[in-house]
Amino acid sequence: MSEEAKKIIKKKKQKKYFIIFAQLFIVITFFIGWEILAKAKVINPFIFSSPSRILKTIYELILSGELWIHIYTTLYETILAFIIGISCGFIIAILLYEFPTLAKIIDPFLTMINSLPKVALGPIIIIWAGANTNSIIVMALLINLIVSILNIYNGFLGVDETKIKLLKSFGANKIQILKHLIIPESKRTIISSLKINISMTLIGVIMGEFLVSKKGIGYLIIYGTQVFNLTLVMAGILVLIVLSFLIYEVVSFIEKKLSTDR
Repeated sequence: MSEEAKKIIKKKKQKKYFIIFAQLFIVITFFIGWEILAKAKVINPFIFSSPSRILKTIYELILSGELWIHIYTTLYETILAFIIGISCGFIIAILLYEFPTLAKIIDPFLTMINSLPKVALGPIIIIWAGANTNSIIVMALLINLIVSILNIYNGFLGVDETKIKLLKSFGANKIQILKHLIIPESKRTIISSLKINISMTLIGVIMGEFLVSKKGIGYLIIYGTQVFNLTLVMAGILVLIVLSFLIYEVVSFIEKKLSTDR
């Protein structure tokens, strides 16, 4: 390796470490400032709580075993809805691509459903699916499914027409074109849609837990609101942020692995 290449690699590493340091500095400064302002009662500690009280609440939830139950419930619902959403989205996107007339018919309905506030459908979902996990999964699917369909379908449409015509000239049928060109060429779009899908799924699950759940992080947050325990609410939000970050990192890792596969 040349000296110039080593310098470039070293510079990239330094930049990466600087970004991580800056991010940690912002987070630590924020929490220290929050703690100081709460202790000095510059901000109302009942409304805004404080990092020390939040961490104490999380610690108590860990000791009681409640936190793991809530995390497991939310993770289970998120993973289940994510798998169903991305699988159905992929299949429906293929159907829309293979049948352009069907795509034109369905397109305005997809747009309308996507723009509809899903919380408004909450009461109907509860009546149809019951006040249980089914309602939470349906709520998550309403949010993530349409996004998955549109992203993957648009990825298919972005494939170079010249390549499609070339395969057709060699006598390739629709299935062969789909298998050997459309899907491989849309690989990046499909993989990147995983990140969007998992985020949308988690949002849907939390919304569903707000409505019907007796377990889960969403339930923890809404329960804290009902009993005016805002420290519990903040603790639930902090746990949700950490969980969201970890899920995102897992999906990013999968994305990198799939992107490097040949």
